[in-house]
Amino acid sequence: MAHPQVVIGVDSSTQSTKALAVDADTGRVLGEGRAPHRVDSRHGQESDPAQWWDALTAAVAATGWADRAQALAIGGQQHGLVTLDATGAPVRPALLWNDVRSAPQAADLVRKFGAHWWATEIGSVPGASFTAAKWAWLRATEPGNADRTAAVRLPHDYLTERLTGTATTDRGDASGTGWWTPDGYHAAVLDRIGLDPALLPAVTPAGTPAGHALPGGPLRPGTPIAAGTGDNMAAALGLGLTTGTPVLSLGTSGTVYTVARHRPADPTGTVAGFADALDGWLPLACTLNCTLAVDRIATLLGRDRQDVEPGGSAVLLPYLDGERTPALPHASGLLHGLRHDTTPGQLLQAAYDGAAYSLLAALDDVLAVDGPEAVDPEQPILLIGGGAQGRAWQDTVRRLSGRPVQLPAARELVALGAAAQAAALLTGERADAVARRWGTADGPVLPALARDDAALERIGTTISQTAVLQGDGPR
Repeated sequence: MAHPQVVIGVDSSTQSTKALAVDADTGRVLGEGRAPHRVDSRHGQESDPAQWWDALTAAVAATGWADRAQALAIGGQQHGLVTLDATGAPVRPALLWNDVRSAPQAADLVRKFGAHWWATEIGSVPGASFTAAKWAWLRATEPGNADRTAAVRLPHDYLTERLTGTATTDRGDASGTGWWTPDGYHAAVLDRIGLDPALLPAVTPAGTPAGHALPGGPLRPGTPIAAGTGDNMAAALGLGLTTGTPVLSLGTSGTVYTVARHRPADPTGTVAGFADALDGWLPLACTLNCTLAVDRIATLLGRDRQDVEPGGSAVLLPYLDGERTPALPHASGLLHGLRHDTTPGQLLQAAYDGAAYSLLAALDDVLAVDGPEAVDPEQPILLIGGGAQGRAWQDTVRRLSGRPVQLPAARELVALGAAAQAAALLTGERADAVARRWGTADGPVLPALARDDAALERIGTTISQTAVLQGDGPR
């Protein structure tokens, strides 16, 4: 019997590293590994990049296939700022995507060039999460660390470089920095934030090896390493996503996205104009507060996370970490419309509604990038992420969207997308075609529910009032 071609896909997230060993022919998962990360939240959201390498090494070894894998790729958390000195060691802990201390620098960048300029030139209007704003923050608040920086990397770039010795990134992850364009790094942006382009890695084209594994790592020396990409781009590959198919991901943060043929250009900043990992685009909207925030509300109420009740007029905006969509970086949680007969179960349902609202409100904008005719209200939403299996989340999304929901059976889609990239090096296919051959998006479809327009109106009105009261609001 012939031995399978085995590839390894890695998901390096804020909390942990997951690795999957996958049969490149069938998509069958042959082995899994996981190792945790620590996040330091004392001042912002920071993490030591060296522990990501330790976790990657442990997770890849735990798959049981490290010495036999024929290719590997890494999907990593987007936007994180990794600064390295001349020896390749971290200058300081990495600033993670959800560190919002750079909100003033993001606002300055928008004021300097204008939202329409950003949408046209870069494809996205930068917020606090974007790497350009984080570097501007570092330059302004820690100039000594900025001066000591000899290389600037994204999280997946850092890990790929430690595997291969090659300074490389990909178009998908690079598109979340705020300084990448299809024509290269944007000189005006880099000049404004004081970043020398010589500190940045080269962009490796899709389907091209980023390099080969060096001795001393978790793999056999010489193993091909694909370019890798950002976590959202990897998840899109992991689904084998086709143009116009809506995805809603329920994790610590929430995202909605699709694959588009045209480059997004949304001056409101709601839709980020990311590139995908291949040759298309990944219009995406993201919220900071999703499953973790709702679980926190459930804990405060003393209820199980699924123990919701219908009805009630309360609105609960679970903006416990500030919010990205809408752009309220300094917001906190808000409860409005409380009555004598409001029940704890209704409050918990209101938290679900408040978390889902902004994602679903942005969904049509995401889908309309290829034109209004591309929006099909009957097409199921692919519901993924840690919350996707929860009945309360499923029902909330169906009730507020009026759409059916499909539940892909495949798990760990970021790692699967990275595995598809690795497999594509062996087969010569496109990575998304590999995932479609594996059937990763297959799963049951839940029928649509009648859209709850009254709840949508209540929540929308409350958000508008909140933006005015806090002096914040969508750009």
